[in-house]
Amino acid sequence: MTETFQGTDPSQLDDHAFAVWAAEQAGAVLLEVRAAADERGLEGKALKDAGDAAAQEVLARVLGEHRPDDAVLSEEATDDKVRLEASRVWIIDPLDGTREFSEPPRDDWAVHVALWQDGDLVAGAVAQPALGETFNTGTPRQVPARTADRPRIAVSRTRPPAFVEALAAEIDAELVPMGSAGVKVMSVVRDLADAYVHAGGQYQWDNAAPVAVARAAGLHCSRVDGSPLVYNESDTSLPDLIVCRPELAEEIIAFVRAHGTD
Repeated sequence: MTETFQGTDPSQLDDHAFAVWAAEQAGAVLLEVRAAADERGLEGKALKDAGDAAAQEVLARVLGEHRPDDAVLSEEATDDKVRLEASRVWIIDPLDGTREFSEPPRDDWAVHVALWQDGDLVAGAVAQPALGETFNTGTPRQVPARTADRPRIAVSRTRPPAFVEALAAEIDAELVPMGSAGVKVMSVVRDLADAYVHAGGQYQWDNAAPVAVARAAGLHCSRVDGSPLVYNESDTSLPDLIVCRPELAEEIIAFVRAHGTD
């Protein structure tokens, strides 16, 4: 995945390309950790922890070296509130979908790298290393016309929310189970699903990069009540979101407003 940047000084990359490069650096290390898991006796929680630590180390190092003046908000690091006074903040999830990462050969896990600047997301990349692809804001995909007769809603493969099941029944949608939050959002970008609707707990790093990429692809992104997604807030919780084809947004938001998410 990283051949494109060989011989390039990462400090000279624009923010879109840098997000891709950084996500792919972490992704390459995660693939190495996974490949060596049997030799190192890593499985389950130990493999999850090894992946989290390795990817965090890579991203912390490359951001510190090549974007030293920017603040960072990471799932795997102490939240330095200096970011609240910064004009540029990288919001990262070094390994999104640790469960799936720890279950080779699953490919539905990801690395998230997003840049928030002066009030909004301006760049982002979501690498799916086991898939060999990185979705990003610099070369965004344009989502094609719908190919499915019924709407498809991406949901957790282990704990789909009851309200999403009710929503699916209301709009005659099909539920499509899959892994990490980033992968679910990218499934809409990739036309594997038409919507991802979630409530019940996420954080800014879970969806910042996926939302940046989805927006660049022309998708609707909001809270479940239709209000904007806001990043670099002091409270890192960002518990709910909708990412969907624009033509489905009004119907989904109306359902949530009428029925709630309980």
